[in-house]
Amino acid sequence: MIAAGHHDPFVINGKRLSSRFFLGTGRFPSPAVLQMALDASGAEVITFAVRRVNLESVEDDSILQHMADRELTFLPNTSGANNADEAVRIARLARAAGLGNWIKVEISANPRTLLPDPIETLRATEQLVKDDFVVLPYTSDDPILCKRLEEAGASAVMPGGAPIGSGLGILNPYNIGLIVEDAKVPIIVDAGIGSAVDVVRAMELGADGILVNTPVAKANDPVAMARAMRLAVEAGRTAYQAGRIPQRKYASASSEAEGIPAPLYAASHEGSQ
Repeated sequence: MIAAGHHDPFVINGKRLSSRFFLGTGRFPSPAVLQMALDASGAEVITFAVRRVNLESVEDDSILQHMADRELTFLPNTSGANNADEAVRIARLARAAGLGNWIKVEISANPRTLLPDPIETLRATEQLVKDDFVVLPYTSDDPILCKRLEEAGASAVMPGGAPIGSGLGILNPYNIGLIVEDAKVPIIVDAGIGSAVDVVRAMELGADGILVNTPVAKANDPVAMARAMRLAVEAGRTAYQAGRIPQRKYASASSEAEGIPAPLYAASHEGSQ
């Protein structure tokens, strides 16, 4: 019941979602594989680079034409923008083309690492919030910056676990934990995920959701990986809510000492010292 969302609502800017798994649409072998992976993922929110979409004829776009009969929330992103002004212009073009008012701010400062530019990302978020967009900025795993983005009006904040497409997983779980602990908006881990184990780890740290693209699209079997990650999101979220046991340096017997003959208990106790 928890995994299904009945007692664990996931809400972004007043919109209730039943899936905590967001899926990117790039790099899939074919539109057919993307369709099957989307079915397997259960995702309700998809993201795509605005620069890859034919804004003059959205209904005939090679990606979006296959989504017409689905109830999806579009999250166009500003990938390719070098500064806040470019990101704002891209967002406005997307909205004018009928893609909605949700926008993922993505401004990379370095073409080799594709790490987000913190200053320009914050500037773009401030401007787009004033322009009535639902802003989900992709950012680094800096707790202070994530808080500043929330204060600027971001509807959710999307810290990266590792550089985009690297598959390195959650490089700094401590920071992700701090971000989650201090957040009053949903935290969606975006970028760097490699496999289902990374998804579980992020969700057990308290992330509200996951966004992936490359690890599904470039898997040997994208459909199977989409299914695996959907299950990992559910398992990780449920485990987070259940509450894990504390980590200990030494063993702790699952059976109590009561009822064990004294000499036997003493011998086993001495052996554990």
